[in-house]
Amino acid sequence: MAEYKLKGLASLSLQPGEKKEFEVEGVDEAKVLLLNAGGQIQALGPKCTHYGAPLVNGVLTKSGRLICPWHGACFNARTGDVEDAPALDALVAFKVLEKDGAVYVQGDAAAIKSGRRNPNVRCPASATADAEKVVVVGGGGGAIGAVEALRERRFSGPISVITREGYLPIDRPKLSKALLTDASKAQLRDAEFFKSGSIDFVEDEVTDVDFSNKLVMTSSGAKHAYSKLILATGGTPRTLPLQGFKVLENIFVLRSLHDTQKIVAAIGPKGKKIVIVGSSFIGMELANATAADNTVSVIGMESTPLERVLGKEVGAGLQTGLEAKGVKFYMSAAVDKAEPSESDPSQVGAVYLKDGTKLEADLVVLGVGVAPATEFLKDNKVVRLEGDGSLKTDENFLVSGLKDVYAVGDIATYPYHGPGGDGKPTRIEHWDVAQNQGRAAARHIVNPAAPTEFFTPVFWSALTGQLRYCGNSVNGWDDVVLQGNPAEGKFVAYYCKGETIVAVASMGKDPAVMKASALMKEGAMPTKTQFQQGLDILTASLVA
Repeated sequence: MAEYKLKGLASLSLQPGEKKEFEVEGVDEAKVLLLNAGGQIQALGPKCTHYGAPLVNGVLTKSGRLICPWHGACFNARTGDVEDAPALDALVAFKVLEKDGAVYVQGDAAAIKSGRRNPNVRCPASATADAEKVVVVGGGGGAIGAVEALRERRFSGPISVITREGYLPIDRPKLSKALLTDASKAQLRDAEFFKSGSIDFVEDEVTDVDFSNKLVMTSSGAKHAYSKLILATGGTPRTLPLQGFKVLENIFVLRSLHDTQKIVAAIGPKGKKIVIVGSSFIGMELANATAADNTVSVIGMESTPLERVLGKEVGAGLQTGLEAKGVKFYMSAAVDKAEPSESDPSQVGAVYLKDGTKLEADLVVLGVGVAPATEFLKDNKVVRLEGDGSLKTDENFLVSGLKDVYAVGDIATYPYHGPGGDGKPTRIEHWDVAQNQGRAAARHIVNPAAPTEFFTPVFWSALTGQLRYCGNSVNGWDDVVLQGNPAEGKFVAYYCKGETIVAVASMGKDPAVMKASALMKEGAMPTKTQFQQGLDILTASLVA
């Protein structure tokens, strides 16, 4: 095995919890991350395999977890293996040697330059009659998290993914953040990758499930037998049951690649009047993505955008930032109707508010939430849907009252055991969460006796800056400790229930939220009073 010298390093003197980036001599433009996790010094690829964040700026925990500073992807600090989403590829780990007054890493030059490795999904599926077969319904984050984790953990039975998306799993957050329209650029893995892992994708729509006989029925008339079933169907965008909204053209929702393609086509060469109904994350991200070249108006029912999740002060600060980009807000407002265009009565021309305000529109995008995509189970006699249409699960995402059936992602209501959660059933509509839930279901399928592992929910949003969020306020919050100024795009907000910090949001303060996520997971989060007294979370003890 070839050895390569680390530039400027004479000895292995890193302290526990310390990490540094070093150039590798003899490999063009290559670096490695050297870290000390619990007394063991290791060299790893230096960049997160999700979006390339420098891991030297991340968080290293005492349990040996290396967390990306941007989006919460977590790697085993000793092996480089993925432990938490949204990363799919692992980091390459290299052996470290100290000799002759220098430090070297052992490895292949190409691996050092890349710093990443694909998961080993190559596992020819067993064709024996008694082999367990997993069927996954849905083709989003929960699905890819599940199928990759199954193969990583050496599940050798057949895996089928039944999806109506019309494409292989994509990086869905990029749809609202960047209005991505090219399937090849959005795709997380190509067809050859899934083929190499004997993961079969079936383009079809599930119409029902015979839970007694373990059969999945589809619109084509096919019946798919399963040993284990993972339901990962995601959410269905809500529409407005108001005059004009169901009949006029150029009124869109934003959930799929097909939706962004339609929206981008409608915008055309820019200069359009765009009305966004809903001041949710989807609506705010779309406003941010389109404001530069169009006239954008946002209608919200709250007094400030995102008030329910982030509070008035943070919401007002984010609103100020988008107003500086030209976005106009109509808050505490209710929509009355959509009226046709005078030049083309088939298309929308204006949106009217209840107070009579008229907003001219070349196109309208609805960001008014999603409902669990469980329509195919509505008349099923065996399963019981919750009031919101979701499926209630346990901590391993097994559906209550059903055998060998899991639900993950937007359709899963599960017991939340994070700070302030107390096991209360909750449903979280985050991409990262869906992927981690899919991984958890796979882990339980492979080893049902393994203890349940809690993961801190992480969310991010592209507004005027990069917003980070972790935790969950399933039982509400009663106070916010705010450090910094949201209007300036630099702040950390701590959402409190009594003395307990249940969620944290930040902008321009990385890796504050990812440090909080690690503290939450390890039960070491400081209290409300400590933050009121000015504690900087980056100084909170989390020695590796």
